[in-house]
Amino acid sequence: MKDGFIKIACVTPALRVADCDYNAVQIVDTEKKAAAAGAKLVVFPELCITGYTCGDLFLQQSLLQGAWSALEMILRETAQSSAVFLAGLPFAWNDALYNCAAVCYRGQLLGLVPKQNIPNYSEFYEMRHFTSGPDATPDGAIISISVSERMVFVPFGAKQIFSCTQMPDFSFGVEICEDVWVGDTPSVKMAAGGATIIANLSCSDEIIGKENYRRTILQAKSGSLLCAYAYADAGFGESTQDMVFAGHNLIVENGSVLEESKLFTDGILYADVDVQRLASERRRSNTFSPLPADEIIRSNFSMSLEETKLSRLIDPAPFVPSGNQELAQRCEKIITLQAMGLATRLKAISCKTAVVGLSGGLDSTLALIVMVHAFRICGYDPNGMIAVTMPCFGTTDRTYQNACRLAKAYGANLREIPIQDSVKQHFEDIGQSLDVHDVTYENSQARERTQVLMDLANKEGGIVIGTGDLSELALGWATYNGDHMSMYAVNASIPKTLVRYLVAYEASHVKESLAAVLRDVLDTPVSPELLPPEQDGTISQKTEELVGPYQLHDFFLYYVLRFGFAPHKIYRLAKIAFDGSYPNSIILHWLKKFYYRFFSQQFKRSCLPDGPKVGSVTLSPRGDWRMPSDASVALWQKDLESLDE
Repeated sequence: MKDGFIKIACVTPALRVADCDYNAVQIVDTEKKAAAAGAKLVVFPELCITGYTCGDLFLQQSLLQGAWSALEMILRETAQSSAVFLAGLPFAWNDALYNCAAVCYRGQLLGLVPKQNIPNYSEFYEMRHFTSGPDATPDGAIISISVSERMVFVPFGAKQIFSCTQMPDFSFGVEICEDVWVGDTPSVKMAAGGATIIANLSCSDEIIGKENYRRTILQAKSGSLLCAYAYADAGFGESTQDMVFAGHNLIVENGSVLEESKLFTDGILYADVDVQRLASERRRSNTFSPLPADEIIRSNFSMSLEETKLSRLIDPAPFVPSGNQELAQRCEKIITLQAMGLATRLKAISCKTAVVGLSGGLDSTLALIVMVHAFRICGYDPNGMIAVTMPCFGTTDRTYQNACRLAKAYGANLREIPIQDSVKQHFEDIGQSLDVHDVTYENSQARERTQVLMDLANKEGGIVIGTGDLSELALGWATYNGDHMSMYAVNASIPKTLVRYLVAYEASHVKESLAAVLRDVLDTPVSPELLPPEQDGTISQKTEELVGPYQLHDFFLYYVLRFGFAPHKIYRLAKIAFDGSYPNSIILHWLKKFYYRFFSQQFKRSCLPDGPKVGSVTLSPRGDWRMPSDASVALWQKDLESLDE
């Protein structure tokens, strides 16, 4: 439960129709098994204590009393359980019969939630037996009932929320089967009332095509409500007199299926949901409106916070889609978004010339690729693409040759402007020694290159296309008013880990001669090439040796910006994601460096040029990230210093 992780179990137990004692034993056994596995919320199917297919037996007093006695036994046998669990049963109250979910915890009945939407079509005839449940009873939602010969007061009503006192984000509401299939589902108000999890006790018959439809509805519902949805379905044991039930259990989080059972199986389905992540999403969404407190029944339960052993996938590359087909589709769309952004800017200012500094590295290569696509969209002459290579002290023959080959292969107007002499003159002007390879030595070259590009763009009536990416902006790995500045920054929302895949995607769609150059660019170490090469002519200044692996930094960046997670939670996730790839000491070292650089370099992000947004994480100071340049990192450092390797 720590860090917002809640393990949920959806159970399809063994069942005998109308044999309440047998069903109660199965429920107790599987509940204890799920709790022992770390589940804190266990969901059983609709009417699982009696079986859903009892028909007119629901009107028999023996079945109703047997169901209640079975619930009492279940409560006694689970009095020491560490999990909240939900079990379905028929419940008679005030001369009406309700299809209910009993919410149970440590031998106590926390509430009874009646089904509101009672089907009466085709194979379902629930209206013959059950009444639609009220939002709340007239006397304040509390009813007095006998449980094991004791009178207890229990909340009764469809609109209920159950919250953990120690972790308020662990709040859940309950729907029953048909409730999720209607337009105005009860879960809408539950989510608005603060429920981050919706549990559904279901008994849904299986017919051709229904599996996909069911999954789609749950994904859409969890996405629109920014919640997790736990769906427990009945299966083997229900009567097949007119229908067949498949036990299709699903656990979905904000539109994504975390776990899904195979049809026609029984047992327990587990998944870890992140309620902190869901709460963060809701805070970011200004269209998610909280519900007034008096429109919902609220109950609290106390549960000690334990660390959940996570089984959910923690992707080490959260910016990169998994699966070759999805990755290819995403790459095509991203390059199109970048190109459309640039094309729109060029058209808006009646400009047919664009200038890019082409270094032979990854970022400038992607910028050139985007320019090519934008010029095609606009129908412009490719000669208007001016690619400038500016050799200086750190330029290697490999990157120089690749820059020249790329420009020629794409039909760009290649300009070579060596800047050694102008930088030396500048050093002489400011009194900088050519032998001192400090920050002045490096930044002077970067600023000279930007000056050349800006002035050339003025001369040719064009605009300078920025090459810097999202990862560099996060770390401040840019020379202020050097490569930091441009007239349109096409890579501003592309993290370094994704840049590689975009260039690789382009390589798979061009002629082999060009693809070979692109592949060599991909194999070249990331470097600003501002320090002299090694004696053998290879790159001496490797960025990731200086600022750390971009794979780690992009992982950190995603969770800092996308969800606002605290350092200790990001560290916990990183240890799982990079297990076997990086030692914990290395992860923690670079996490500390990330926070230091992220806070100290905000001043560079406060004056960024325009650039297209292509993903959910960007650092534009005009929209997605507004942070004071003088913010203190002390709170985050304090959390970091408390962590152990």
